[in-house]
Amino acid sequence: MTDLILPATALATALAFIGLGGGLYEVGVIDPAWPRRPDLIQPDHGGISRKRFWIPAHATFEVLLVIALALSWSIADVRFWLLVAMASHAVMRFWSAFDFIPKALAFEKAVPGPDTETAARRWTRRSLARLPLDIIACGAMLAATIAAAGVA
Repeated sequence: MTDLILPATALATALAFIGLGGGLYEVGVIDPAWPRRPDLIQPDHGGISRKRFWIPAHATFEVLLVIALALSWSIADVRFWLLVAMASHAVMRFWSAFDFIPKALAFEKAVPGPDTETAARRWTRRSLARLPLDIIACGAMLAATIAAAGVA
């Protein structure tokens, strides 16, 4: 089973970086535009469906993170970094689940207007604060992969 530690950890790391890339894309490309044009994030009006990326991206990362953690539990250095990544990711996911996602779903049904645009701009500014948690998770995953490579 120890021969699976590095591949599982490396794959989970790649998925963490894919998630970070998705977050950077949203912050850099989508978030500057959609507060003025909510239809950009309204699938019923031809906009993007963010859940088509985020649900599989998070689910596969989380499953692989748990697998990597289970495989490497007896290796303290790898386990430590995987737990750091898990903690950072969990904070971001809980924050998203109880704050960002409900508001994002409401914006997907919102009618454009000054109040909607103001609320959307506030949402996009606060959403930017989630990126450091993704960066921490990615850094910890990279450290776990390096530690796992030292064991392999």
